[in-house]
Amino acid sequence: MRAPERGALPRGLASTLGRAYGLLTETVQDLSTADFARETRCSGMPVGPLLVHILYDAQRALIAFASPAVAAPDRDFVSYWRDFPPGSDEDTSFVRGVAAAYRKPGVLVQHWREVSEAAVRAAALAEGRVETQGHVLEVRDFVATLVLEATVHHLDLTLNLPDAPEPDPEALRVTARTLDGLFGPAAWDVIDWDTTTYVLKGTGRLPLDDSDLDMLGQHADRLPLLG
Repeated sequence: MRAPERGALPRGLASTLGRAYGLLTETVQDLSTADFARETRCSGMPVGPLLVHILYDAQRALIAFASPAVAAPDRDFVSYWRDFPPGSDEDTSFVRGVAAAYRKPGVLVQHWREVSEAAVRAAALAEGRVETQGHVLEVRDFVATLVLEATVHHLDLTLNLPDAPEPDPEALRVTARTLDGLFGPAAWDVIDWDTTTYVLKGTGRLPLDDSDLDMLGQHADRLPLLG
């Protein structure tokens, strides 16, 4: 399957976010303490700390939905990510410390469930524009950024969790559309990965092999598109 059709964001993105967050909950809800220590695709963030990272993203969403903006948008669902270039190192000590403070995985999972479900309800009711991280976005664009974050980190979480569910297909397509926007139309027709591989290689989660380099040609040095 080739990378998905390019085009506008789909309707009902709050529902897409709900499914993406729900599948994250399904992924972590029955994990053991040992499972929460398993490594993920995010360096320095095992499962527990990475879930804390995603939880704080959902919490940021709640704050944004309660912070309507009147200024004109200065970012959309693609340009938002240009503030987060690949290769930027992240200090993981905070999320590791927070994860350790929960002591029991179930307590962290319950907190995640409550915050993420509240964020989805707020997304379904939100209209207009919101402010987050110093930028203004239309609600639909902002929700698309949350979908990408949830989807990419879902793939990160499941590295050593073979029984975990796959990400939501629509969430994967939204994520791929974002990568399309970052990659640009000149590169679209050369991509022959399935959507999950596109997301993993487009974000640097999987390395490019020789066949990838041949396929991408002059566009290969543009990857990863985000970290």
